[in-house]
Amino acid sequence: MPLTESLPSQPGSAPERAIPGPAGLPVLGSMLDLRRDSLSTFLRAQREHGDVVRLEAGPPGLRSVFHAVFAPEGVQQILASRAANFRKDHPLYEEVRQAFGNGLLTSQDADYLRQRRLVQPLFTKRRVDGYASAVTTEAAGLADRWRTADGGTVDLVPEMNRLALRTVSRILFGLDAEAAVDAIHRCAPVINAYVVRRAYVPVKIPREWPTPGNQRARAATDELNALCDRIVADRRASRETAGDADGAGEDLLSLLAAAGNDEDGSLDATEVREQVLIFLLAGHETTATSLAFTLHLLARHPEEQTRVRDELDRVLGDRTPTAADLDRLPCLTQALKESMRLYPAAPVISRRAVAAAEIGGFRIPAGADVVVAPWVTHRNPELWPDPERFDPRRFDPEPEAARHRYAWFPFGGGPRACIGQHFSMLESVLALAVLLRAYELDAVDEEVPVSAGITLQATGPARVRLRPRAGAGE
Repeated sequence: MPLTESLPSQPGSAPERAIPGPAGLPVLGSMLDLRRDSLSTFLRAQREHGDVVRLEAGPPGLRSVFHAVFAPEGVQQILASRAANFRKDHPLYEEVRQAFGNGLLTSQDADYLRQRRLVQPLFTKRRVDGYASAVTTEAAGLADRWRTADGGTVDLVPEMNRLALRTVSRILFGLDAEAAVDAIHRCAPVINAYVVRRAYVPVKIPREWPTPGNQRARAATDELNALCDRIVADRRASRETAGDADGAGEDLLSLLAAAGNDEDGSLDATEVREQVLIFLLAGHETTATSLAFTLHLLARHPEEQTRVRDELDRVLGDRTPTAADLDRLPCLTQALKESMRLYPAAPVISRRAVAAAEIGGFRIPAGADVVVAPWVTHRNPELWPDPERFDPRRFDPEPEAARHRYAWFPFGGGPRACIGQHFSMLESVLALAVLLRAYELDAVDEEVPVSAGITLQATGPARVRLRPRAGAGE
């Protein structure tokens, strides 16, 4: 029998509908399934029990109970229309907060509003479009390096990770990008794994205890903090020296350090560092995921790759793409969006209910941990016919306009929607344009296994064989 929860009703009222869910194991519930493959567990829960599901994980006395909401209407309530009732008090966000500080991803209430007002001017369309040349420079450098690839084959997962990391580091740090790339490439995986592991264990060992895991995470965190503090101090000093000289401090870190207004003041050095660390986390892993899977899907579907490349040749000719080309490349943008449907970089989003709420005909109790899952909603066959099929034409203007706003939400939504949406789309489209003009890609690996961490993680290779296009890059 499926696990259900009967909630108390008011005298004289109809009884509450029980929230369905998998029974799991007698002692551990769904814990082992969630640890083995949380994405498949959520997908199976939706298909077997519906759009509001209750799951239990862990032994009695240490059991976690949470509710998953999959229908677009429910997602909209949680992320947008009733967002104030669903806060970032989930254990995962607390662990991210402990590791990376209280930046935009994790802050709440007055702290969040103040930070958002201070940081928003740095992410206007005009400002973000100014980063286009940094994106195309890094992508062109990668295209050149690929000409010496061993056997003409590359694994897109580490390649796109490093490209996205170099790009965001160049934009954030300017001339300090190379040192930052090495440190982040070494430290970020250690911290990410530690955060996810702690977020989902029923009993947490205090961070202060000198266990090997705690010590590795602390060393990685200290290294990143020291790197950012040094660069922040250098930027502040250079601004004081340069004064208002034209062109001084055009990297994003300098702009962050200088951000301020009469109402909110400015960000102190610790706050700047915390924003930088979140930008590095959110700004390279998420974009790397979108880039890797878009290229791999196009390599697996040569007819779509040809369609995109014909558009690039027609629109760009031999010139380097610019921010102004984004609206002129609908086929490439559709392929990117379809990749983000199948492989959303944030596959699961967590919240905690402040007060009880009715969603999809069920009562979510106050204090409940709640998740919405782009991974599942993006695969609902009622929203996406033949959902596992790669079909960029799903994002033609007419079908896209006809769908529910929250049938596709890779950037979240509502007041906490990703502040870097335009930057991510700009970086992805321009980098893909540069690489696809230089190479034709043939898939070596047909399927790429994935798992859910802070972001979507490829757990196997996504190799492609490169065929340089005639005349490209010469």
